[in-house]
Amino acid sequence: MADGIEAGPAGGLTVGAVASLVGVTVRTLHHWDATGLVSPSERTAGGYRLYSAGDIARIHRVLIYRELGLPLDGIADLLDAPATEPLLEQRDQLVERITRLQKMVEAVDRLIEAKQAGLLLTAEEQIAIFGNDWQPSWVTGARDRWGETDQWAQYAERSAGMTADDWKQVAASISALDEDLAAAKRAGVVAGSIEGNELAERHRASVGAFFDCTHSMHVCLGRKYVADAGFTAHYDAFEPGLTLWLRDLINANAVANGIDPDTATWA
Repeated sequence: MADGIEAGPAGGLTVGAVASLVGVTVRTLHHWDATGLVSPSERTAGGYRLYSAGDIARIHRVLIYRELGLPLDGIADLLDAPATEPLLEQRDQLVERITRLQKMVEAVDRLIEAKQAGLLLTAEEQIAIFGNDWQPSWVTGARDRWGETDQWAQYAERSAGMTADDWKQVAASISALDEDLAAAKRAGVVAGSIEGNELAERHRASVGAFFDCTHSMHVCLGRKYVADAGFTAHYDAFEPGLTLWLRDLINANAVANGIDPDTATWA
């Protein structure tokens, strides 16, 4: 017989040949035989059992039902039912599974793109959403610096599921927070006060929209805001001195949550 599959004397295939043909183990075929799921229907002159073409077709049906996640006892019922109805049901399940798998592939593709690009928005969309002072290169720089971190992986995963409208809501929320921070500073809210800690937590939560931000990590961000001219310019544009004031709010809130700002690390 072609393809190196040897037939038995009666024209059927031995258990070893069938196992090789369909991609299962001999032990599996023996089990299916013992349970009556698929039993060889031919015999050699010496009494050895052989699988006919019909037996092999039945095995392929078993494999299809297994791929659909059905238990063996349920498969046995389907195999012995009238042919048309189970096949139509099987086809519907296959189409449903293909659709689900395609959606999974699309989601994975989007996640890969998000991990590589950072934002699944064009440069024009980014500026329209985040404002004229937004620089799309910031995202590329962040990816180059933090692209291998757990936080970037979290950010990419969340970014992959966001639409332009979702980003507009995020941008509006951050802008509102910046305005509220500036108003609180002008109103004399001090670091360590109840209102100050609430604002610090609100700011930490805004970071948490992108990745899980601990109080220790929040302190590290506060340091960066002060050290980085771009961040300082952003916050101080809302209120002079806002960057240092926000850093102090973050540090005081960290202390209230058991973190020493002087020794805080990115953890």
